[in-house]
Amino acid sequence: MAQQDPTPGCPRGEEQLPAFTWEVRANDRRYHVRSKKKFAFCLSKKKYRGNAIKTAKYNILTFLPLNLYEQFHRMANVYFVFVILLQTFPEISTLPWYTLLFPLSCLLLIRGLRDLIDDIGRHQSDRSINSRPCEILSGKSFQRQKWRDICVGDIVRLRKESFVPADMLLLCSSEPSSLCYVETADIDGETNLKFRQALLVTHQELGSEESMAAFDGTVRCEEPNSRLHSFTGTLEWRGETHPLDSERVLLRGCRLRNTDVCYGLVIYAGFDSKIMRNCGKIKRKKTKLDRMMDRLVIVIFLLLLVTSLCLAVASGFWARRFQEKHSYLAAVYKNTTPAQQAFFNFWGFTILLSIIIPMSMYITLEFIYLVNSFFINWDLEMYYAVKDIPAKARSTSLNDQLGQIEYIFSDKTGTLTQNIMSFKKCCVNGTIYGPGTVHENKQPPGSGLTRDHHGEQKVDVTLLEAAQRDSDPVLREFLRLLALCHTVMVEDRGDQLVYQAASPDEEALVLAARTLGYVFLARTQDTITISELGRTRTYQVLAMLDFNSDRKRMSVLVRDPQGTIRLYTKGADTVILERLRGRGPSEAITERALDLFAEETLRTLCMASKEVSEAEYQEWGRRHHEATVLLQDRARELDRLYEEMEQNLQLLGATAIEDKLQDRVPETIQLLKLGNIKVWVLTGDKQETAINIGYACKLLTEDMEILEEKEISEILQAYWVSNNNLSGHGEAPASSHLSWEHPEASCHKGRAIIISGDFLDKILHAGEVLKEQKGWPWRWLPRGRTGGSQEQGSLVEKAFVDLATSCQAVICCRVTPKQKALIVQLVKKHKKAITLAIGDGANDVNMIKTADIGVGISGLEGLQAVQCSDYALAQFSHLQRLLLVHGRWAYLRICKFLRCFFYKTFAGLMAQVWFAFHSGFTAQPLFEGWFLALYNIFYTSYPVLSVGLLEQDVSAKKSLEFPELYMIGQQDKLFNYRVFGATLLHGVGTSLTSFYIALWAFEDHVGSKAVGDYESFSVTVAVSALLSVLVEIILDTKFWTALSFLMVTVSLLFFCLFSFLTQSIDAFKIAPAIFCFPDASRNALTDPYVLFVVLLTLVVNTIPSLTVHAFRAIVGKPTIQQKIHQKAKQEPEPSVELRAHAPRGSFRRRSSYAFSHQEGYAGLITRGDSLRARATH
Repeated sequence: MAQQDPTPGCPRGEEQLPAFTWEVRANDRRYHVRSKKKFAFCLSKKKYRGNAIKTAKYNILTFLPLNLYEQFHRMANVYFVFVILLQTFPEISTLPWYTLLFPLSCLLLIRGLRDLIDDIGRHQSDRSINSRPCEILSGKSFQRQKWRDICVGDIVRLRKESFVPADMLLLCSSEPSSLCYVETADIDGETNLKFRQALLVTHQELGSEESMAAFDGTVRCEEPNSRLHSFTGTLEWRGETHPLDSERVLLRGCRLRNTDVCYGLVIYAGFDSKIMRNCGKIKRKKTKLDRMMDRLVIVIFLLLLVTSLCLAVASGFWARRFQEKHSYLAAVYKNTTPAQQAFFNFWGFTILLSIIIPMSMYITLEFIYLVNSFFINWDLEMYYAVKDIPAKARSTSLNDQLGQIEYIFSDKTGTLTQNIMSFKKCCVNGTIYGPGTVHENKQPPGSGLTRDHHGEQKVDVTLLEAAQRDSDPVLREFLRLLALCHTVMVEDRGDQLVYQAASPDEEALVLAARTLGYVFLARTQDTITISELGRTRTYQVLAMLDFNSDRKRMSVLVRDPQGTIRLYTKGADTVILERLRGRGPSEAITERALDLFAEETLRTLCMASKEVSEAEYQEWGRRHHEATVLLQDRARELDRLYEEMEQNLQLLGATAIEDKLQDRVPETIQLLKLGNIKVWVLTGDKQETAINIGYACKLLTEDMEILEEKEISEILQAYWVSNNNLSGHGEAPASSHLSWEHPEASCHKGRAIIISGDFLDKILHAGEVLKEQKGWPWRWLPRGRTGGSQEQGSLVEKAFVDLATSCQAVICCRVTPKQKALIVQLVKKHKKAITLAIGDGANDVNMIKTADIGVGISGLEGLQAVQCSDYALAQFSHLQRLLLVHGRWAYLRICKFLRCFFYKTFAGLMAQVWFAFHSGFTAQPLFEGWFLALYNIFYTSYPVLSVGLLEQDVSAKKSLEFPELYMIGQQDKLFNYRVFGATLLHGVGTSLTSFYIALWAFEDHVGSKAVGDYESFSVTVAVSALLSVLVEIILDTKFWTALSFLMVTVSLLFFCLFSFLTQSIDAFKIAPAIFCFPDASRNALTDPYVLFVVLLTLVVNTIPSLTVHAFRAIVGKPTIQQKIHQKAKQEPEPSVELRAHAPRGSFRRRSSYAFSHQEGYAGLITRGDSLRARATH
């Protein structure tokens, strides 16, 4: 595929043709099925994919090999297989081979079943999507089939409210001029409707099923790609070539709105469609603790090898000295030398000590993860009763990472907001009307029309009464403006008016005007008809001055039935107020009202009008007509004329529209901030809308300094200059550490960043731009050698990330799904932070897959986000409980579980090493084989299991009251290499005490029953270690339940039960080689001397822990909770005012203007393209 897209609109140029390598022939399945493309050496595959999608990872044939391959990426599993292979050699085996094979098989089976269950869910969701109904042209008629049956080149019929199943060229529709209205909220997050229009030739020629069946046009376009907002190609039909662009294409995932029927030619299907190209791949996610455990396994294995090697070398020296001392036993050693014995003992010790990495720990971990996931599923505080949607943990292996999140990347539309716009307040002629007393929607007298339920608007009773009195001329003009100045289309369905609005803001205003008695009835190409308190009036539309993002306003020039010409204008306060004829008391009150509306984070628009004389209109109209037919600079000339007309306005008032947030969104974000979690909003919506929502959800505050793209560039330039001066002439600094030379580059709570997708592209592709010698966006960054371009690009990335992460809030607007994922990847790459992404639509899938934790909002229109997520929630507000309660508890429980498990393993089994020093380094086991097998499974696992399942340091309520407690997980304080080292030393100390006190006791003394034998010694050491471990776990447990007591009791009962069974005389008689400790526990533990030794060992092992606990309680540092209280009391007020690096805009008052609209609708109306014939009156 060519590196650069051909210029749209110039398809006939010969230089563009090679770029169009994707050829689609209408109604020619055979061609697309036979087409192949090379992908490796001489191999080829189908060029055109089917429309079926597959997010599942396995099938019947690939499940076993792929799942095993993934599982053996865990170092522990590789280690266990290695030890099992060693056990198959009888010369070196000290334990039966099946002692590890059975638990390893159980572990692989449990994880495999979990992965299988997860994948079955993905198969079901894939089947649900692929089985959606559609209508495909087959022969000369449309047949009802499934999405999966669609092929490239097919013609598909879509009906109103249906989703687009593939990327299609719009051929024609039931709307005038073959317009088609689509909602792209699931793709780019924008809620306003967008229009697409078919080519004139297909609109005119393809009016019947027979003509479509005979259609044999060929589309040549670019190869499948991820660029959502661009498309370039041509349609060749009947010897003519027609240019195609993105305005002619319907993308998969769009929803058909306000259009009864449309027809499309499939260009890209399935995974070739643009939205699927933006979805990314499913990757197995590992938690930070998982990765740490992999490294610890390597460390423990190396320690084990070093220990085994030392003991093996010692065994060689001991064997040689023993043979020299006892030469009369030479016949016993005639077949082995000391070196051979050392070699065999090395592997024997490796097998004997292999239980230091207990497989049961991994099995227990899986169970803990599973149960903690059930706790999330069962939490009624995260149950959304309105739609009967509970929280769901779709992944069961990431719970602990929920307690370590540092950055949350959130979508806006459908995640923070409800996608509902409602007219809330207004200020007219200096009077503010608010919701105050809510009045039911009554039928304005004489309107003679009923309203659809969706259109009902609640308004202030005072405003309704004032409108019906009709005594205020300014209010009358204000309501007329609402009913006249818009691009809404209307359809009269008998006794019901149905509005078709491209903008939810405009729909809310027109509905409010209708509720107040000014009903928009109909429009034609040059007229608009409204009902004013029951009186029908038709206005002649002389001109529509269209909205765009630069003008931030739209106007309509109309002639009323009396012949008076008036201009009605609505737009941002920043542009309307500076175009007023004068300022008076009414204008001052309106400005104060705008301040109040902004404080309530409502979306504001100012309304103004003026009367235009006939002479002025005739002169302006003549120049306007001349400008509309210009071939060059048409847009610039029209903007100049619009500017000229929109002067000397009279302010009528201002409106305030509420973009409804989901419940408790601001409170949730504030709570997350207190937990040191930074929230970034990534949206495809416009900047004004994103900023307005930022203020509404308290992500942005009035005292924040906003850094926009200009200021960010200046800060990055200052950083580059300072580092360049330190590191050399024009080269990247040798150190990757960024030393910001400017004090304002440090972390400020009062700073926020707002950037666009285009600016982000400059950051992300800085290295590529340098390498390709394209236009360089950073003039202060010199172009270096090609080899250093990537290094310089990475430096720009890191500088930006350091700046962004030092700010309290970041908002990225106009970003594509791929850019969302790249932002997440950027933070993960440069900050090594744990990230969470949350969204509800297909445009969030890639971001959700890229983040360490992906959360899907369920219950809304799209299911793609939930299908690819790790956790599904019904509301954004449930995130606070998921992280601050379940996440923090899970991290606490897993960390404490790992500490306890490693401690009990080292404390109980390291005695094998000390015993080697007293058994001639012969790799002889100290303990009974059954004790080794059952120690980690039954004797000590249940108390640590209760810790992993139920441990709490504070209650759920306190966790939410003190979100600062969450920072412990972010800082890895509960389990790290230092904690592991301390646990290792603690366990080694316990094992030393247990072994040598027993050895000292058995060395020169015997009890009343002469229990000085090896078996009794083994039992004494085992019981001492076991009880010491249980007491230590009891002391370390903070949250006790009946289950906790039961677990400790069950452990002791299991020890007694299995000791009786495995050490019985009957068992010894049946299999003396397997049950080789007959009556050992009964002989030892009925002797008072042995019991005294056990008690002494227990006291010696417990005293250090009790001492540490007492020391911390008396003279140690205050607890986290105490620190939080002290911090709240001692937090000083900031002594200086924080200022941005570059000054913000010149406006003293923050504008809360936001308006969802797409440029071009006014042109459609004035050309008559969007008007049905029956709409005329």
